[in-house]
Amino acid sequence: GVRLQPGPPGIFPATGPFNLKVASMAFLIENVEDPVIWRGPMKMVAIRQFLSEIVWGELDYLLIDLPPGTGDEALSVLQMLPEMDGVIIVTIPSEVSEDVVRKAVSFARKMDVPIFGIVENMSGVTCPKCGEIIQVFGQGSGERVSKDMDVPFLGKIPLDPRVSETMDIGIPFVVSYREIPASKEFNKIVEKIEEQT
Repeated sequence: GVRLQPGPPGIFPATGPFNLKVASMAFLIENVEDPVIWRGPMKMVAIRQFLSEIVWGELDYLLIDLPPGTGDEALSVLQMLPEMDGVIIVTIPSEVSEDVVRKAVSFARKMDVPIFGIVENMSGVTCPKCGEIIQVFGQGSGERVSKDMDVPFLGKIPLDPRVSETMDIGIPFVVSYREIPASKEFNKIVEKIEEQT
């Protein structure tokens, strides 16, 4: 598997296609089946180390994928990176996640962090036969929160089996399948974020 590389100036992240640098707790665990069972203080130490000891080099963007909600991880990242440009809130089209997203928007505002916008992931499924997008998880919760809370709506990315197929072999789906709805929507979302930075 992929590993992080220790060196004299710090820990070097794994590097993927297009010089994308990645660090993950999964890269530090010997057995991929072992869970990480940590309480808050241990998580905070790990986040601090990832932010301070990993030699990222020059970056265009630093994306930090956090668990849903407004827990210790989100609070720690916002406190450790007070000069961050903003956050992207990712949701799925369900009523349960809608409540979590509303809290995340309120949390970011209370922490005085700009919100680039909301992305609705798993927004329907692209039929591999006809290309039609089928709504199986509900519809519109990301747009609803966006409108109700006056936050930009960046877009909605449909599920497509080809996305995980290419990711499993280490090729970005936006390269392998440029014309599928997920790729087109992903690229539009990136453009909207770039316009704000």
